[in-house]
Amino acid sequence: MKEFDSKRLSFRRIKAEDSKRIFECWASDEEVTKYVTWNAHQNVETTAYIVSMWLKEYDDPACYRYGIELKETRELIGMIDIVGYIDGKPEIGYVLGRNYWNRGYMTEALCAMTQYLFSEGFVTVLIEADERNIGSNSVIRKNGFVFTHQETRPCSSMKPELVTVNWYKKDSPDVI
Repeated sequence: MKEFDSKRLSFRRIKAEDSKRIFECWASDEEVTKYVTWNAHQNVETTAYIVSMWLKEYDDPACYRYGIELKETRELIGMIDIVGYIDGKPEIGYVLGRNYWNRGYMTEALCAMTQYLFSEGFVTVLIEADERNIGSNSVIRKNGFVFTHQETRPCSSMKPELVTVNWYKKDSPDVI
């Protein structure tokens, strides 16, 4: 897993000392966590524990987990990673602090991550978004992902309520 940049953003490994920033910027924000698969963190200790688990996962070569920083200020504003693989195809997940919404940062981050995964040899990249999450569905479509289907299922083991998600895929431009 190598670090990389886009026009305004840098993509780097998460560090233990990021826990406080992650908690304050997005993990404790109920509005940010409304459509993700996990609940808002109630305290920074929860965030620190999860970060410690992520750090161990970096030993796995299949782990692609990046903190998203503003190049100009080195502020950590969000994360983007592979949340799983379906038939060998990576599925991207992301989160962005609410103070950074509607500035094109996640559109730029998703584009950069997708291009990076293609450069790593992946042919197809997948992503899903809760159908109610207008912003995320827009970011995905702006990046040229194609809607494939909808699925209604429990959100996750941490959020068992039923949700309907839109599934998208994007193929590498090198695929004929």
